[in-house]
Amino acid sequence: MVTNLYFVRHAHSAYSADELNRPLPERGQADAQKITELLIHENIHVLLSSPYKRAIQTIEGLAGPLGLELVLEEDFRERLLSSGPVSNFGQAITKVWENPSFAWEGGESNLVAQSRGVRALHRVLQHYKGSNAVIGTHGNIMVLIMNALDKRYDYGFWKQLDMPDIYKLSFNGDTLTGVQRIWNRS
Repeated sequence: MVTNLYFVRHAHSAYSADELNRPLPERGQADAQKITELLIHENIHVLLSSPYKRAIQTIEGLAGPLGLELVLEEDFRERLLSSGPVSNFGQAITKVWENPSFAWEGGESNLVAQSRGVRALHRVLQHYKGSNAVIGTHGNIMVLIMNALDKRYDYGFWKQLDMPDIYKLSFNGDTLTGVQRIWNRS
């Protein structure tokens, strides 16, 4: 029995220190509408999202037309890089990818965040076996989950992601059987 998980990296949102409530601006809202139009025809059974507003707003347009309730899944939230702002995001993120056990003060290492994300993945695979589920999430945690399944999905892969982006992961039980990118900005 095949389970398809459509991991949706949230649409563009302007940076703010309020990670939980950061909304989508006009450009992000326009992309969220495109995602709704793209996924509405994918026979979706379940909508799950990180509790972060930008992830919710990216996929919530599917709820009404599909008659589905959006379920929040805390463990699909973005990885916490540090307890406060970092002076150079590029250097900070590179360091945690180069050393998976390293964590900035108050932040999650790649290993800790990946473990959290993979636990959530396995809960979804068990609870929604045989379903097509859309998961509103974030780039770093999405790639960390994918990396646990296939090491090709690494820092270089993360750097080339679009915002938003969509990857369909197909599973037979807990075994990954296919990955397909289904987002095209144009």
